[in-house]
Amino acid sequence: MSPITRSCSRRAALALLLSSPAVGLSKGSAAPPEQSRQKSFGYDDVVRRAKELGEQPFDSEGLVIPRELSKLSYDSYREIRFRRDKAFWREGGSDYRLLLFHLGFLHDKPVQVHIIKDGSAIPIPFTTGLFEYGKVAVPKQLSPSLGFAGFAVTTTLNDLNVQDEVISFLGASYFRLIGRGHRYGLSARSLALDVGGRQPEEFPFFRALWLEEPSRDSTELVIYGLLDSPSAAGAYRYIVSPGKQTSVRITATIVPRTAVSRLGIAPLTSMFLAGEGDLGQRTDFRPEIHDSDGLMMKSGANEWIWRPIQNPKRLRITSFGDRNPRGFGLMQRDREFGHYQDLEAQYHARPGYWVEPDGDWGEGRIELVELPTNNEGFDNIVAYWTPNTPLPPGKAAEFSYRLSAVSTTETLHQYGQVKNSFNGPDIVESPADGIGKKRFIIDFADGDLAFYLSESKRVEIAASTTAGAIAAAILDPNPTTKGFRAIVDATLPAGESAELRVLLKSRARILTETWTSSWAVPALAAPTPISREVKKD
Repeated sequence: MSPITRSCSRRAALALLLSSPAVGLSKGSAAPPEQSRQKSFGYDDVVRRAKELGEQPFDSEGLVIPRELSKLSYDSYREIRFRRDKAFWREGGSDYRLLLFHLGFLHDKPVQVHIIKDGSAIPIPFTTGLFEYGKVAVPKQLSPSLGFAGFAVTTTLNDLNVQDEVISFLGASYFRLIGRGHRYGLSARSLALDVGGRQPEEFPFFRALWLEEPSRDSTELVIYGLLDSPSAAGAYRYIVSPGKQTSVRITATIVPRTAVSRLGIAPLTSMFLAGEGDLGQRTDFRPEIHDSDGLMMKSGANEWIWRPIQNPKRLRITSFGDRNPRGFGLMQRDREFGHYQDLEAQYHARPGYWVEPDGDWGEGRIELVELPTNNEGFDNIVAYWTPNTPLPPGKAAEFSYRLSAVSTTETLHQYGQVKNSFNGPDIVESPADGIGKKRFIIDFADGDLAFYLSESKRVEIAASTTAGAIAAAILDPNPTTKGFRAIVDATLPAGESAELRVLLKSRARILTETWTSSWAVPALAAPTPISREVKKD
């Protein structure tokens, strides 16, 4: 690659973003362009720009916003709101409305937002007239090319006469979607780089976003994004289908600038502070505090797996090797208000996100990153797919998948599911041999388990461990839940860790998904030398 000066890189980046005429917008709709394009703007145009961007060194120039915006406090930034009467698409008969987010506070990377009308991509100029500033002084002399922090789209999601948010893009490459009756909880990300790695995590961000203006009859919303970061550029297409279970069909074309060892495809980010078995981690009267309670997976071999999420004492990264995975997601399986008792956060109404790859993704692994936290405002859970072989620099790679916001996992497969799981304390049996022992309790229900309650002896536990041994396995029928409770005791030498797997079967028939969890026994401390004092006469 020939060397490119910073000024040239800056001009090239602007050329990529501002190739469409900056035409004014009025009455909540995009004005017609001054010159018609020979070809309608679409995903191929974004891919071309991503490839051109990826061929150049990363350029951070132009990413600094005015100080009067960057110095805004959290409370001051919350004073700034988009004026609903200025929403775009109000007059076209569409059920969709476009709202914009103001730059400021932590949202300090400007993104150029465009509306695609009649095939032409028209940038939305910034103006303070789009916003209410509350107690904050209205900023002066801000450029129309300033850009925005992101956007939200509303539609008649829960009521035909009420506009509710269905999807939003705000901050780095984050976006969130909800279905009918949901409350915002976890987030999706477009790309993750070096999560939990030895070097600092890199947060890709959008330089530009485009939305196709919907018509009166549009049932889907089409969004494009141009992503950038020091290690990679990318083009994204999101086709949003709102409804009871809102889904987004996503196509990503990633152009690495460098080899990234931990590149996360379809990353999801959530929060887990305390669950039903975490009595010591509760900070108040609420029994459970989390946006998601488990990682659900469907392997390339069609095995369904459930991994309960935990708030660990230290960083923990768990890898699930696979070939051509069929699905994975962070789920909020527990939907009972009484298990959360939170009238404000409404954790029981938060969705799960389910990722379904389109086509074969090859050899790789689903990684679950769990970080310790004592603050429910901190996202400490990340899940994503990463290829075993790093993507080669300079070569575009495409991934496609569907992301769905779901209320229940019961419709995803026909097997019995994990309803609760509890871990007992780690016990070291003997300081001499350092063998740890731990009890795991798993409640299975649904599927066809109720059928076997009349002859419960036909159901058996299949338990295995990657290290140590299974010391005991007990299975009790549970008529209350119309399922079974499995109790498994495992042993493990000090200084080792293990992955446990438990499922229920009847002879050769698999009855449940596979529950899996990890545990470790600390290494024994070295004995303290005994000092002897020698007295002198």
